[in-house]
Amino acid sequence: MPIYRAPTDDIQYILNDVLQIEKYNNLPGFEDLSPDLLKAILEEGGKLAENVLQPLNQSGDAEGCTRHEDGSVTTPKGFKDAYKQYIEGGWQGVTSDPEYGGQGLPYILGIALEEMCVSANHSFNMYPGLTSGVIASLSIAGTDEQKQKYLTKLISGEWAGTMNLTEPHCGTDLGMMRTKAEPQADGSYKITGTKIFISAGEHDLTDNIIHMVLAKIPDGPDGVKGISLFLVPKVNVNDDGSLGDRNGVVCGSIEEKMGIHGNSTCLLNYEEATGYLIGEEHRGLAPMFIMMNAARIGVGVQGLSASEVAYQNAADYARDRLQGRSISGVKNPDGPADPIIVHPDVRRMLMDTKAFNESARALALWMGILVDQSRKSPVEEDRKKSEELAGLITPVLKGVLTDLGYQNATNCQQVLGGHGYIKEWGMEQFVRDARIAMIYEGANGIQALDLVGRKLAQNGGAAIRTYFEELDTFISDNDNDDMAEFNASLKAATDDLKAATMWLMQNAVGNPDNAGAASTSYMHLMGLVALGHMWGKMAATSLQKLADGAENADFHKNKLITARYFFKRMITDTSAHLKKIEVGADVMMDLPADAF
Repeated sequence: MPIYRAPTDDIQYILNDVLQIEKYNNLPGFEDLSPDLLKAILEEGGKLAENVLQPLNQSGDAEGCTRHEDGSVTTPKGFKDAYKQYIEGGWQGVTSDPEYGGQGLPYILGIALEEMCVSANHSFNMYPGLTSGVIASLSIAGTDEQKQKYLTKLISGEWAGTMNLTEPHCGTDLGMMRTKAEPQADGSYKITGTKIFISAGEHDLTDNIIHMVLAKIPDGPDGVKGISLFLVPKVNVNDDGSLGDRNGVVCGSIEEKMGIHGNSTCLLNYEEATGYLIGEEHRGLAPMFIMMNAARIGVGVQGLSASEVAYQNAADYARDRLQGRSISGVKNPDGPADPIIVHPDVRRMLMDTKAFNESARALALWMGILVDQSRKSPVEEDRKKSEELAGLITPVLKGVLTDLGYQNATNCQQVLGGHGYIKEWGMEQFVRDARIAMIYEGANGIQALDLVGRKLAQNGGAAIRTYFEELDTFISDNDNDDMAEFNASLKAATDDLKAATMWLMQNAVGNPDNAGAASTSYMHLMGLVALGHMWGKMAATSLQKLADGAENADFHKNKLITARYFFKRMITDTSAHLKKIEVGADVMMDLPADAF
């Protein structure tokens, strides 16, 4: 049976020691977040993940969701009770506005909690995860009346939420959508159309589901400029907040998927369903992207979560499994064989994953700080800088963490050999569940194009210049003998990123295919630099802790060993990515289409 142990010690190390969140106690939500309170929240969240969610992961995968003749859906056994415990603990509203019943704690804490819950049960976490996206969008773009009517129930978890973009004939190209919204005399709209791949689209966990639906108002502009966003409840809500009659939205089917079987991914049919405009007519993408950006950060965390739980199970197996003898001499003379963790190639897979997990966690939490600053800092310059960096890093977080998270899950499956392919051990589920994160909320190729095609050039390249300043300042501030081995590798990788950025500036305008051909390599190059930046921060922190005589010296020594591995074996791939970028698009585009 698979296991999961919430990494609360490592999360506290990153939050308290590396990122030093006490520096932000001037921001709303941070002022009362003492180390003791932080520890208590994380430990309770870890218990929820380990004791309530993780035991349902395999059984939920095996059972899946069931659609009934009337279009209703039943979630796997145990999910409803687990959801009840989840909302009774107040976990849905941890970071939400206290005015509507939330606890108002920092966004960064929500990221830490989400990592643990996804590692424990990816399918389950998607139900409250989608609701969080609706809360984010409605909090910013909704009217006061809409907030009063819906937010309190969403934040409490009494109601759930979804996002509806994709249609059978259009995914990324939203301008092709056909779902229509007919204006009504009372100011509402009648929504008609079909949406597919709707995560948590129908279920039995809540009495109501609030769908956020993209649709076109007749006679609006063509393409994406004619898209509007609508709030469409599964059950209509009366003026006094009570539930009324059933709305015209029905689950037509549940998708048969590779993984995340415990989540109901639905085809939803809208037949003159009553909906309410969010934001302005024909400007629906702006409020939807509030939800999408939050979702992309969350999906990036899912890549880390898959990698972490797969690593824990692979490491346990490698320590216990006796097979063969070490090529450098017997390590277990009293046993018939040595544990496979002594073999260098097994170590390679485990070290690649461990080094990724710890830096990806730091990167995700650093992103949380950026989001909190962009929303709450009293200093306009800090808000602007944080917003620029968060916008730049979001596609990297989503694309790189999910690409490498899936790769690590398959490598951890490989550690188990044939047992990794057998359901009993749970590793094949981690691989199947991890795969979706590379696809939904914008496939990773789209994330790379967004980074290269939009984020680099935005505001005259302000974000990438800000990021280079951040990196250069860190390297300069840590120019000392103890940090020399780490700094040299980080500087070389940063120089590769600068060279790649300059190459794109010089070669992409005249031939846009050069940008497209370079985009994935550029995203991964930046991802390695970003992970290296986090390892640099952790190395500097642990060196100082050891110099100060830290009691948990082994923890910090192991951090430095892992940092050394990352800088010697992993970040060096930036040079390969740079070479691929500089080749240009011709070798990729020359072959005629009919030759494929």
